[in-house]
Amino acid sequence: MSVEGRILVVDDHVDMGLMLREPLTDAGYVVDLATGGEAAIRMARAQAYDAVLCDLRMEGVDGLDVLEAVRALDSDIPVLMMTAFGGVESAVEAMKRGAYHYFTKPFRLDEVLLFLERALKERRLQVENRALRRAAAERSGLGALVGRSAAMRNLYELIDRVAYAQAAVLLRGPSGTGKELVARALHFQGPRASGPFVAVNCTALPHDLLESELFGHLKGAFTGATHARRGLFVEADGGTLFLDEIGDMPLELQARLLRVLEDGEVRAVGADGSRTVDVRIVAATHQDLDARVREGRFRADLFYRLNVVTLLLPPLAERREDIPLLVEHFTARARARNPRSRMQSLSPEAVAALATLPWPGNVRELENLIERLAVMVASEVVGLEELRPHLPPEAPEVQPLVMAQHALWPLRRLEAEYIAWMVTRCGGNKTRAAEVLGIDVSTIHRRERERG
Repeated sequence: MSVEGRILVVDDHVDMGLMLREPLTDAGYVVDLATGGEAAIRMARAQAYDAVLCDLRMEGVDGLDVLEAVRALDSDIPVLMMTAFGGVESAVEAMKRGAYHYFTKPFRLDEVLLFLERALKERRLQVENRALRRAAAERSGLGALVGRSAAMRNLYELIDRVAYAQAAVLLRGPSGTGKELVARALHFQGPRASGPFVAVNCTALPHDLLESELFGHLKGAFTGATHARRGLFVEADGGTLFLDEIGDMPLELQARLLRVLEDGEVRAVGADGSRTVDVRIVAATHQDLDARVREGRFRADLFYRLNVVTLLLPPLAERREDIPLLVEHFTARARARNPRSRMQSLSPEAVAALATLPWPGNVRELENLIERLAVMVASEVVGLEELRPHLPPEAPEVQPLVMAQHALWPLRRLEAEYIAWMVTRCGGNKTRAAEVLGIDVSTIHRRERERG
């Protein structure tokens, strides 16, 4: 049984179209007939087709015209051409222009069904692969980063600009700002996307194990080395190695890292010779590396080597307008990880309250809070009352917007009162309140004048 789909058969000889429709319908296809090239193009624009069977020589608009028009609509649609023996040269030209196959009349129907089924299977695989690549890009590339603030838009532009460079990249910013997500975006947006992405936290391993982890070791190189290990540099060959918290790397390993950056060579512990690797380094730190260089705790030559391209990641407090988007994003992820959770969303007041908090733990702290709410809260919509018990003790008290109970307020006054409340929550900082609300600061001044 053939792969089902919708097929457009194009031939200005009606008998040929009718002859093809019956066996194609019996094979499970939905078949539309076009009695000329002009009608075929019109139908292809109005209806999506999975494949096209088209006669090559037709009066007026011929098969090559149909091929060009159909592929302009969707370059993945397989177009199979039909031609008399004398038109083989034109059929070859059609293949050069993107036709999937051609049949010489008179042809066998089983041959048509075979190649049509093959074409549709290949099309389906192309669509599935594209969807998988798109999903991978969303998880690992720019799609994994959430935010529309000016700070994030600037970061996206820098990632696009830097992704294709070969130089090492240094990511600087507070903990919890998403440095590994940026490192992944740099990798998957650039020419090394098909290569490995390997990440290691330089503080997660004892110093004596970090060297072996990075550079590898031979069997018997030290006590406990019962088998050889390639090391992360070799594993990342042809791709990217992300060194998180590089500011905590021991000085002796910094010297070995510098050699890799300069020569592209690594030597395993216990080995006599070196091995060449092609690895791009993306390093990250929340440390003040300038200060650590002055203190002698970080090599100046390595710092200068890493500091060629530096990306600064903004703390969450500097892009509060992204908090509603982040809340929505993390809510969806938390619900996927906790299918029994009743939480569907946060109320507008709860989201507005979150936008006023200091967030010392940045995006990671917000994500952990939303995860906690998904597990602990029984309500479908999390309001202020459900939110308060889950805020950190040092968080400022969040209060709802209090409205007069004895009067119905016009929308314009309610808007002005809400703006005033937000300014209060932002400690009187009107610029910050405007960022949170997504409005211009002049709007706040105008509403204040209206309120008197």
